[in-house]
Amino acid sequence: MNEQGILDLPVLETNRLRLRKLKDADVEDIFLYGSDEEVSRYVTWDRHRTIADSEQFLTFAKERYAEKQVAPWGIEWKETGKIIGTIDFIWWKPKHRSAEIGYVLSRDFWGRGIMTEAAKEVIRFGFAEMDLIRIQARGFVENIGSSRVMEKAGMTFEGILRKEMFAKGRHWDVKIYSILKGE
Repeated sequence: MNEQGILDLPVLETNRLRLRKLKDADVEDIFLYGSDEEVSRYVTWDRHRTIADSEQFLTFAKERYAEKQVAPWGIEWKETGKIIGTIDFIWWKPKHRSAEIGYVLSRDFWGRGIMTEAAKEVIRFGFAEMDLIRIQARGFVENIGSSRVMEKAGMTFEGILRKEMFAKGRHWDVKIYSILKGE
């Protein structure tokens, strides 16, 4: 990691999860959750309609890895070795020592504290290894589950950005949360 935002994404581990770079063999796992309308309801991307959509996402991730830029970690469920979602820094501003996390999780794993576990590990990594001072996350106001993840990960609600994001044919109000180093 350096001032230009170069990052070689390491493998991170928690009790139940392995956060790692995605690989070609993960494409069917990605399609499984990416094609679920409920999973894609509150994200900016459209649900994956074909395996080619998942392959396109995988190509994007692999290009980001090659460029050593912030990119998605696949969330691997250790028990099965399957990818059940992704988490990443969707942007990183090294000069300002700030970044934003984003995440998605297979519906089969909702409500089990899994995304909170992954988010806490990515936050830990951001403060310890990327020298961040501020990490934020945003979610559509309607996405109650994502708000709970941010709160359980230790983030503080800062407010609502009205009509802040245009996605899926409409403007969305967005909640913003953050955590500062040392909190």
